[in-house]
Amino acid sequence: MPTKPRRSPAPPERQRDAERTRQKILDAAAAEFGAHGYAGARVRAIAERAGVNQQLVSYYFDGKEGLYQAMSAQWQERQRELSPPGAPLPEQLRRYALEVLHNPDGVRMFAWSGLQYTAPQDDPDREPRARMLGGGVDQLRALQAAGRLPAELDPACLLVMLTAAALATTTLPHVIEPVCGADPRSPEFVAHYADQVAVLTELLTSAQAE
Repeated sequence: MPTKPRRSPAPPERQRDAERTRQKILDAAAAEFGAHGYAGARVRAIAERAGVNQQLVSYYFDGKEGLYQAMSAQWQERQRELSPPGAPLPEQLRRYALEVLHNPDGVRMFAWSGLQYTAPQDDPDREPRARMLGGGVDQLRALQAAGRLPAELDPACLLVMLTAAALATTTLPHVIEPVCGADPRSPEFVAHYADQVAVLTELLTSAQAE
């Protein structure tokens, strides 16, 4: 019997297929970068996780660096959700500390970027990260100018400390477990820890400069 000719997908269908494929690659990349960092991640492994041909990674993202930068752009968008204009600093830090429950691969990827850091020219995410962190330093400087941070504190160093605190359930689980006697990855402990980071930040930013 004659076979019915296959219908070519309409442009909207092709667009939806492309978007689905692109998102599958991004999801697979998040898992691969979260497990191995940028240096250890392999395009072949990302393609296998996504269930697509390896060439599609190059087609959609121009290789590993382009894919990493696309994920960085997603993080920039997420960062705007975590710290919208006008959000108090303690609440911003609490949300960042809770992010490990919502996006563990993304938080691990951020931590890996520090562990594998060698030099600025080898950091594929340096520029967008610098812009993001620069806004945090400006916020702390404004608090200091308003008398809500001690004058002795360096706002840039303080941002580093607060960032490290927000990442601790990912970067220091081997310290948290014996010190706090808790599973550092349990939702209950992460929520408690995030509240404590917010309390510390609130106390710190309530100080009156002399």
